[in-house]
Amino acid sequence: MAEIKLVSFEDELKKNPELKEADIQMLREWCEKQPHLPKISDSMLALFLHSNYYRLEPTKASIDTFYTVRSHVPEFYNDRDLVNNKELKKASQTVTNQILEGTTREGYKIIYGRLIDNDPAQFVYNDAMKLLNMVIDLWLYTEGTCDGHVIIFDMNNVSFGHAGRLSPMGLKKFLYYLQEGLPVRLRGFHFMNASPVIDVILNMMKPFMKKQLMDMFHMHTTAESVQKFIPLEVLPNEAGGKAGPILELSDKNVKYMADKAAWFKEEEANCRVNESLRPGKAKTATDLFGAEGSFKKLEID
Repeated sequence: MAEIKLVSFEDELKKNPELKEADIQMLREWCEKQPHLPKISDSMLALFLHSNYYRLEPTKASIDTFYTVRSHVPEFYNDRDLVNNKELKKASQTVTNQILEGTTREGYKIIYGRLIDNDPAQFVYNDAMKLLNMVIDLWLYTEGTCDGHVIIFDMNNVSFGHAGRLSPMGLKKFLYYLQEGLPVRLRGFHFMNASPVIDVILNMMKPFMKKQLMDMFHMHTTAESVQKFIPLEVLPNEAGGKAGPILELSDKNVKYMADKAAWFKEEEANCRVNESLRPGKAKTATDLFGAEGSFKKLEID
């Protein structure tokens, strides 16, 4: 793929003694019998296998989900060009999502997100999710497997106005992908600087969260509480850390992603399912997520 150094299968074999070529071979043979799936590299198959702790059946399920969701949620996975997509560019000035340089004490990678512009009118959930997924995608393809990831959303300046711009369907789509398709070993899901607005957001999320995700869910109102899981110094300066000013980190991250527009375009062209070739019945977004209209409108005073 374009102008980007992808992790190699040889690197993955060195990194993961449990990774067996025989398992990859079995997955390859299975993929060949799934004409609706795109061509998947061995290093990508290794990522799926590793994230499912080397169990073949769950690995197959998450491969199918990963590519199927990307095909049926264009609002998260299409038109990811930070140079020419005005809405996306605006989103990158409203929120930041980044993989921090530092790790947790266990060596887990940290995905950190927060608002840069506090005005709720500027916040568009789908575009914020698109940015988050871009960060994660680039990371997966270039870094490959890792023993664990934690997600931390900094709720600083998130208001009821922001909560009113979320939709249950939008949250359902993200949480479904996070739990069923994303090939990472998720170790924690944290909200720091939690304020009363988090209860509203959590009530919208809870119906779509499995027990496993609920168990790694942590809300923090103090820095001391965050520190039990994440060393504070790895966070941006504004979050009480020493990683650097948030705007500098964000600009660097946005520039990195903007430079990869050709890669994202290629990924969109080549890493989707072809429903007309799916064995059995083709899937639709309604099969995956239910009908759009089946949620009550959230009332926020």
